[in-house]
Amino acid sequence: MRHRVDTFKIGRTSAHRRALVANMASSLFFSGRIETTLVKAKAVRSFAERMITLGKQGTLHSRRLAVARMRDENAVKKLFDEIAPAYSGRQGGYTRILKLGQRRGDAAETCLLMLVEPGEVAKKEAAAEEVKA
Repeated sequence: MRHRVDTFKIGRTSAHRRALVANMASSLFFSGRIETTLVKAKAVRSFAERMITLGKQGTLHSRRLAVARMRDENAVKKLFDEIAPAYSGRQGGYTRILKLGQRRGDAAETCLLMLVEPGEVAKKEAAAEEVKA
């Protein structure tokens, strides 16, 4: 039975898919945004949000888990030192997907996967408090 199994297969073997998702997440953490197809972005979003949650824990064990999954120590260092602390007050939803339309060559739906600005939630909450007051 396939109960609660929700893997985006992306037309690749499991090893190729894990490597692709880990590499794309590393690129996302370094550049802040990547342009890709919608299905790949949804797979990377899930992985990246789990890694940011590990980074927020900040323990040695979580760092080793992140290195084992991402295989890029520089990306893990940036994740734990810069990215995760910025989201310390946020309970998930660290990424955003913006659809861009279809790719010209094969009509695949493309999108922009980006990290949400850490201060956005605080600004929205402050604006909501001003409206209530």
